[in-house]
Amino acid sequence: MQKLALSDEILLNIEKPVRYIGGEVNCVMKERSEVDVRFCMCFPDVYEIGMSHLGIQILYDMFNSFDGVWCERVYSPWPDLDKIMRERHIPLFALESQDPIKNFDFLGITIQYEMCYTNILQILDLSGIPLYAKDRTEEDPIVIGGGPCTYNAEPIADFFDFFYIGEGETVYLDIINLYRENRKNGGTRRDFLEKVAEVEGMYVPMFYDAEYNEDQTLKSFTPNNPHAKKTIRKQVEMKLSETYYPDAPVVPYLQVVQDKVTLEIQRGCIRGCRFCQAGMLYRPIRERDVEFLKKQAVKMINNTGHEEITLSSLSSSDYKALQELVYFLIDKYKDKGVNISLPSLRIDAFALDVMSKVQDIRKSSVTFAPEAGSQRLRDVINKGLSEHSILNGAGDAFKAGWNKVKLYFMLGQPTETYDDIEQIAVLADKIAREYYEDVPKEQRHGKCEITVSTSFFVPKPFTPFQWVGMNTSEQFTEKAHFLSGKVREQLNQKSIRYHWHDSDTTILEGIFARGDRRLCKVVYDAYKKGCIFDAWTDYFKPELWNEVLKENNVDLDFYIFRERKEVELFPWDFIDAGITKEFLLREYKNGKAEKVTPNCRKACARCGAFEFHGGVCLEPRGAEQ
Repeated sequence: MQKLALSDEILLNIEKPVRYIGGEVNCVMKERSEVDVRFCMCFPDVYEIGMSHLGIQILYDMFNSFDGVWCERVYSPWPDLDKIMRERHIPLFALESQDPIKNFDFLGITIQYEMCYTNILQILDLSGIPLYAKDRTEEDPIVIGGGPCTYNAEPIADFFDFFYIGEGETVYLDIINLYRENRKNGGTRRDFLEKVAEVEGMYVPMFYDAEYNEDQTLKSFTPNNPHAKKTIRKQVEMKLSETYYPDAPVVPYLQVVQDKVTLEIQRGCIRGCRFCQAGMLYRPIRERDVEFLKKQAVKMINNTGHEEITLSSLSSSDYKALQELVYFLIDKYKDKGVNISLPSLRIDAFALDVMSKVQDIRKSSVTFAPEAGSQRLRDVINKGLSEHSILNGAGDAFKAGWNKVKLYFMLGQPTETYDDIEQIAVLADKIAREYYEDVPKEQRHGKCEITVSTSFFVPKPFTPFQWVGMNTSEQFTEKAHFLSGKVREQLNQKSIRYHWHDSDTTILEGIFARGDRRLCKVVYDAYKKGCIFDAWTDYFKPELWNEVLKENNVDLDFYIFRERKEVELFPWDFIDAGITKEFLLREYKNGKAEKVTPNCRKACARCGAFEFHGGVCLEPRGAEQ
């Protein structure tokens, strides 16, 4: 039995102590004598969030398949334990061995959203690792960043030794072998980082210098080390059915956000929504072989005992063998109590047939993400969803027995008018009318329930809207209140509920999404003032953040409110994400012109992803989707 890092007294006085004891089903334990490289994988949020992340599951399985490598896990301690660890000087530890993180060779941190930036510093601080990379010695772990936020990592660049840009299945073993070779030869930390900088997709921030113009825009971003590349091209795994995927994911002791088997059916998206960073970054769309997925599903359900499997994808309906896979799972598990979840599914006859077989119609809802209320604005954002298809889908769902609909929208998108916003309320009312006018009273299951949710638009790097100015917090709030009023004006307003996202966190997300390296001090100062778990409403401290922004003279107009010039050099322009800046600018102009770009299966938009020579780029064009 592994000795725990926390005493019984501490465990009995904190919330959910099982977050910190390890030993879960399928966690990996190795003989220390057989291990020469120790890697700790970190998700900088609470255990329940981190344990739900598929990327960590894949990398955990991959690293532990390497000879001589032991990969363990760590998550952000919740504030109750954070306080105790600081008071009693308890170093942060890995779940499997319960050893201090500082004793590891590598600390790999996945960075999924901007609001976790102060939690990254919490992890480093509690581990006893210097926060700034420049202050680390030969005794400290190599700190690596990965995930979507690394495509503009500048606001946290000073805290990382290097960033892995792209998909993790490709060259990690090469990096570990470089580390072994460097250690064997008596090389220094810097020697190793110079070797890493020569690997495609690796970005070592200390090997680059940023210079700024008088107007504060970026003047140049250049390597200061001969080993560093001028342009860094993302890593892409093209053979998804032949690479790493966990047969036996770790099963947590407590309920987590995604308490189910996750089966990634494809990576990427053909749709080209102009606001969507993931849809651009993960091009080209690549499908996993359906026979591989069938076998993997059976293995994971058998090895975990989970009672639900979700088919993960940015747009599940675009997976060509979806029907074959879904009906296989229904047939295989219909009498075994295993639920099947299909997020990101277009509502059509197939979807309703499947949902009726795998869901309790009386309890579940159908979900649409129109993102905009008017067809004009849906064309601007290239959503590719018509009002006719929304109303038809909702009508068919109502006739099949559903009475609950969820609708997701964004406020503050480019060219948005108040008429566009009002059309959100009008669309919700039209959907309610589909229920009350087309479903006979005797066939209804109570009142129709329409839930409208709005988030606020944040322009992200590597999207066609990366040039756009954001709304202010006041504008966001005003628009939300306007929409709330318009909902109350609708004929069926009693059937419509409206929720909106917090605008303060949106502003902060916007600052860091397109910020530069000068913001590292802002993150540091906010952390030192006590900001952690900023993604959690109960712990977000807007007054402290406002203090820090003011003390650092952060110009919000410069970072988020202004429209950026077409020729402006961006802090992320040195990264080759597989899509060209020319394509993104062309799409931005198409958006302003309300011009729709066909999806990748209908026509090639010449985005640049063809250079990877695979996936949808090699399929014949003109397919009906």
